[in-house]
Amino acid sequence: IVTRHGKYFMMEYAAMSNQRTICLWSGPRNVSTALMYSFRQRSDTRVVDEPLYGHFLRVSGAEHPAALEVMNHTDCDGDRVMRRLLIAENEERPVQFIKQMAHHLVDIDERFLRVTTNVLLIRNPGEMLPSLVNQIPRPTIRDTGLKRQWELFEDLLLHGEHHPPVLDARELLLDPPGVLRKLCAILGLAFEPAMLSWPPGPKPEDGVWAPHWYHNVHLSSGFSEYRSKDQPFPSRLEALREECDHYYQRLHAHSLKATT
Repeated sequence: IVTRHGKYFMMEYAAMSNQRTICLWSGPRNVSTALMYSFRQRSDTRVVDEPLYGHFLRVSGAEHPAALEVMNHTDCDGDRVMRRLLIAENEERPVQFIKQMAHHLVDIDERFLRVTTNVLLIRNPGEMLPSLVNQIPRPTIRDTGLKRQWELFEDLLLHGEHHPPVLDARELLLDPPGVLRKLCAILGLAFEPAMLSWPPGPKPEDGVWAPHWYHNVHLSSGFSEYRSKDQPFPSRLEALREECDHYYQRLHAHSLKATT
């Protein structure tokens, strides 16, 4: 930020809160909810589930499961949502972990990104797209979040954030303790073994969209063992996979790797 207004914006938030806010910028079907549950187990962290979902649906008109219900149950003013989150404080749990979808960053003042710690979570489109069509039958590149993630990665570098950490879902599932240890070290947090498991079932922080998206993770009590897809990739999604792969490969080159 080089403008005077931008400087004041950052100073304002710095003065308002002593909390640490981590934003996870993911795409759908990337094990992002499992990662949110993992951070929920930390002794110093509270979690927030996709607070910009209602805002995204309002400004984009995207057709998502239960879109009207989501908008009726969430604040659809994205700027107001982020302002409230960034000034919130909790002495017992001073770290705030916000699970976000990268494509929800639309028609919003993005200067808040200068005062948050940002992490990107990606997944191979060959594995992500066959799952995404269960909720969004005719997905586009926007629905995957991958192009927006690459734009965000470049923007963060441009504004002085030195290589924001990138997680790959495959690497995380191959070696949860190893990858989480690396991530925590980058974030300046102590790794807590409690991050490797959680109680099965819904969580109080889940958004109202959980019944449409979280069935599998609600059955889990930890990160699932990685298994490659053995079903043929749908031919109708080939063009989209190629488009997605262009951005996925760029981001994957910067991702944390499993050690096992």
